[in-house]
Amino acid sequence: MQPRNMSMSGVVDLAAVKAAGEAKQKAEQARAEAARNGAAPAGGARLVYDVDEAGFQQDVLQRSTEVPVVIDFWAEWCEPCKQLGPLLERLAAEYAGRFVLAKVDVDANQMLFQQFGVQGIPAVFAVVAGQPIPLFQGAAPEAQIRQVLDQLVQAAEQQFGIVGAPVDAQAAGEQQAAAEAPVPVGPYDALLEAANSALDSGDLGGAIQAYRNVLSDDPGNPEAKLGLAQAELLQRVQGLDAQAVRKEAADNPADVPAQIRAADLDLVGGHVEDAFGRLVDTVKRTFGDDRDAARVRLLELFEVIGAEDPRVTAARAALARVLF
Repeated sequence: MQPRNMSMSGVVDLAAVKAAGEAKQKAEQARAEAARNGAAPAGGARLVYDVDEAGFQQDVLQRSTEVPVVIDFWAEWCEPCKQLGPLLERLAAEYAGRFVLAKVDVDANQMLFQQFGVQGIPAVFAVVAGQPIPLFQGAAPEAQIRQVLDQLVQAAEQQFGIVGAPVDAQAAGEQQAAAEAPVPVGPYDALLEAANSALDSGDLGGAIQAYRNVLSDDPGNPEAKLGLAQAELLQRVQGLDAQAVRKEAADNPADVPAQIRAADLDLVGGHVEDAFGRLVDTVKRTFGDDRDAARVRLLELFEVIGAEDPRVTAARAALARVLF
């Protein structure tokens, strides 16, 4: 995906004289209030952090009255995102508090994705004094990104009086690394063996609970994630009349629950490409909650097969094309 216009010309429109004056006043009031309450300036907090819909008001809008907030819209399946993300994180540390980087996973935060009018990812926006500013879309050379960030920092100071708060980049990095360091867990060999045995014996409820017990302490455990996805799939298809389900899906292509049930059966029957293709097509022709239900089930089926499987890679690309 090619980067869009890397200029900051849009800032002038968003920061018209009246709006800029009001925003600057609000920013000054927020800083004064924070000082009265003895709160540390926002710029002195973490330089890179994850944001979700629930925390957007505080973590982005409120924080943007103290420091420019750069938003990186990304997804796990997006290869360009994996190139751009680390670069933005490194630059956030280098700029040492002149801006902070908020990372938004679009798969988990569809509402934010839609509210910002994002057309594709990676996409980078900024928020300054509550004002949204589109920066660029797609991966781009570091020199261009630096130019955009310099213009953003300058515009934030000149138009809104927002300069962030200098921080010790090394200390901030060490603090963030310590906060993000994984807590030693496990071993879970006995729990996983019990879960696998329950799955093999057909005790799906017991297997599901056992896998969840492992994931409650170790959310990233790959064996537990795979086992849980398989057990939940098998539980969903229990008692289904395969012939009736497939007929219902064929007769009612707009019935999303019917397509989801048929996709589950496709996967259990070994028809992996058919299951993925059915749900990608369903996402393509639906909207709102129906589209989200089909998308979420497709992501769940990816877990059953495994992220490294080429069929999953191909289906992720197909999903990206219909979504973006």
